Amino acid sequence: MEYHLELNWPEFIQRYWQKRPVVLKRGFPNFVDPLSPDELAGLAMESEVDSRLVSHLDGAWQVSHGPFKSYDHLGESNWSILVQAVNHWHEPTAALMRPFRMLPDWRVDDLMISFSVPGGGVGPHIDQYDVFIIQGIGRRRWRVGEKAPMKQHCPHPDLLQVAPFSAIIDEELESGDILYIPPGFPHEGYSLENSMNYSVGFRAPSGRELISGFADYVLQQELGGQRYSDPDIPAREHPADILPQELEKARAMMLALIDDPQQFRAWFGEFISQTRHELDIAPPEPPYQPDEIYDALRQGDTLNRLGGLRVLRIDETIYINGEKLDSPHRLALFALAEHLQLDAQKLGDALEDPSFLAMLTELINSGYWYFAG
Repeated sequence: MEYHLELNWPEFIQRYWQKRPVVLKRGFPNFVDPLSPDELAGLAMESEVDSRLVSHLDGAWQVSHGPFKSYDHLGESNWSILVQAVNHWHEPTAALMRPFRMLPDWRVDDLMISFSVPGGGVGPHIDQYDVFIIQGIGRRRWRVGEKAPMKQHCPHPDLLQVAPFSAIIDEELESGDILYIPPGFPHEGYSLENSMNYSVGFRAPSGRELISGFADYVLQQELGGQRYSDPDIPAREHPADILPQELEKARAMMLALIDDPQQFRAWFGEFISQTRHELDIAPPEPPYQPDEIYDALRQGDTLNRLGGLRVLRIDETIYINGEKLDSPHRLALFALAEHLQLDAQKLGDALEDPSFLAMLTELINSGYWYFAG
């Protein structure tokens, strides 16, 4: 299915992206839900899929985590099922991500889908990332407040909420409407009737995540082995003193590691191309031989990229799910990153090179690409 998003991207980025929340009425005209509530409930029964059930009664909140065995105990109101990274597990929903490729791939995270009965929601809260919430079947009322420092509290150990806020947006969303919320704006949504919501979330690493990820890379690559040295050790009045120049030298040692552009680039490509949610990897059985792949592509077959697989490019280098890919066939490599579907034409002459074909075969046998149909 193709989804057409009615949005003037340059204007949207200039006025709203990371700045102001906005409701995009009929952003998806004639919206068709890519899956049913029953299919979503079925996914939440799978052990590999990250799901939760949030309910509330008289101000008491409950959260339970999947996989779920049954939903028979649930009433007619005040609960929601939320499933993360549905685009990894259900191919038709991945089509909802494509219209958002006007924003860079590395910033996109996943598609979270919720089904809520009347009164269902997760309460007033703040997210630290951008999100586009697409309304599917049913109606839901959304309130968004002004960005301001707000104290957060936990009505349940697995739920972070904020105090009630006054709204700058207060609207009922209907099928195909989209609510865009930048980081830090408090918001709450609750269903007016049985409804589906599709949240396209974005990835915004914190400084803490970056430092931690880079530290792991330094250990893996055995970098930073050089030790502190001071052949001209300066005299000091008190032996307990650490002198400013010594402090500066230790800091400079650390900064020099991050300040190596080549290593930083290699680390960032590996780090940011890893998905934060499990992928639905199903390697073909038996594995393909290179000549089978060559013949299939030459006969007009197409390859689909696995939903949620991150394929990113820095300069001339391609990173796939935390691994660096090397090949002299630049255009064919770029095609892997650029296109969600590949055919012989997009891969060009590279298919005639046994080493490129071997690499492509390995990617397909890893379950990263698969033949359509």
